[in-house]
Parts: sequence; structure tokens; C-alpha cells
Amino acid sequence: MIQLELRRLGRTEMRATAIGIGCASLGMPDRTDEAGIRAVRRALELGTNYLDTSPAYGESERRVGLALRGGWREKIYLQTKTGTHPQRRGDYSTEGTRWSVENSLRLLGTDYLDAVLIHDPADIEVPLAPGHALDELLRMKERGLVRHVGLGCRQHRFHKRTIETGLLDLALTYLDYTLLDQSAAETTLPLAKEYEVGVQLASVFGCWAGVLTGKEPENPAGPCDVELVPTARAEHPPPRPALRARRPRRRHRDRRLRHARARRGSLQRCTYAGAAGEVARVQG
Repeated sequence: MIQLELRRLGRTEMRATAIGIGCASLGMPDRTDEAGIRAVRRALELGTNYLDTSPAYGESERRVGLALRGGWREKIYLQTKTGTHPQRRGDYSTEGTRWSVENSLRLLGTDYLDAVLIHDPADIEVPLAPGHALDELLRMKERGLVRHVGLGCRQHRFHKRTIETGLLDLALTYLDYTLLDQSAAETTLPLAKEYEVGVQLASVFGCWAGVLTGKEPENPAGPCDVELVPTARAEHPPPRPALRARRPRRRHRDRRLRHARARRGSLQRCTYAGAAGEVARVQG
């Protein structure tokens, strides 16, 4: 079995594996409890020790809780989120935060959480306001219910605002450190390094779009050469390159396909290594 590298998350004592398991898809209605349990336990058997879920992910928390019964909880760092429960979405009040975290503890079958992230606020000033989510999470941290506090969202300016309070341990950013967009390296990552905040890179394969999963595109016309046509770069979301196809000369077709596949494999490997190196520098 491959031994995954351990990395300290910022100033925390947590030494997480370089690859964790994100459990958003475990909560989908077409998944079963049995499939969710198998997926979580298989990931842990393969050496991951960090698991992320959320009340926003359907049945995810409950299924993760089922998977962690029988001694599995002690093998991992367990992280969930607050502020996006379907019944109280956007509720970052003290009472709403307490309700969400207590509900997560119940579903996950644990008496403490290694980390809780403020999740996807529309206005970052709301959870940071006195008597709101951040204050309540810090109180829970003092009581031992929550061991670390962070923010999970895409907006880099929200990361900046919360990191500069000096009160957060973790920052989760998604879609902005991939082959298509490395903008987090210019904003969130250097600031997190300065404040010793642990960074988590989510959706490195392009989230639900699966842009970087290696799936072959459909091509009803048959094999073809593909040329990338440059487009203007937008910060959020990153543009997908436009495609222009032409039929290859028959005698060169197989050779060109082999070369294209080799280049794609090399590019993917470089991406993973690059992302790992950047996080290692931020996390110490």
C-alpha cells in the first residue's frame, strides 16, 4: 500500500495525509448506505486520515457516521461545516450554529469534531459579527466540542478577511488551484502561510463538471486532432478552452493519438505534484 505523505495543517497539531476524502457525493439520493460505508472505509484502508463532509451534502453526514462505527472514528480527523444545513441555510446566528454543530455530532456519532468550517456565506461579515457563528465556534472550541475552526468558500477576499482576524486555523478553497486556474497561489496561499493557517485544496478535478477526471470527450466524427484556441482569462469561474477540430491525415492518426495521450498523462502528473508542493510550503 502507498504511504501517503503527512503534512501539518498550519499551526495546528493535525498531521493530515496529503490526500483526504471529500464526502459530498456520498449524500446523493442515488447512493446507498452500504456504498457510502464501503467508500469511506476503503479510503481509510488506503491510508487517508482526513475526512470532510457537510450538512449541505444530503445524507453524507449520516452515512459517514455509519461508516465510522466500530472503532473507525479514532483513525481519522473528522471535519464538517456549518451555515448550509437545508433546514437553516444561511443561518450563521449563535443559536443556528449551535444547532447545526450539535446535529452534526449526533449524525456523525461522535462527541467532538476535529474541525468545523463556516460554509459558503453570501456576506462574510455576517458570520464574523459579534454573537454569530465565529464567536459560537470559538466557545465550542473552549468546551472541547470543536478542536479547530475555519472557513470553507471560494471567494478569496473572504479568505483574506477571516485569516487576518488571526482567529481561524484552517481555510478551504476550491476550484482555484487546478490545471485551469492557480489564482489561489496569488492570494489565499501566501496569506495563509504568513498567518500559519492550514490550507485545504478542494475540487482539484473540476468539481461536478469533471473537467480534469480524464474522461474522453465524445467525438461522433471519429478520431481527430484538437487545437486549443486561447480565450480571455476570467478569475471566476476559469474558462474552458474552446475546441476546434479537424480530421487528421489517415497515416498519422494513430501516432498523433498516442502522443496526445502521453502529453495528457504527463500534464496530469505534473499538476498533482505542483499542487502538493504548494500546499507543503503553506502548511510548513
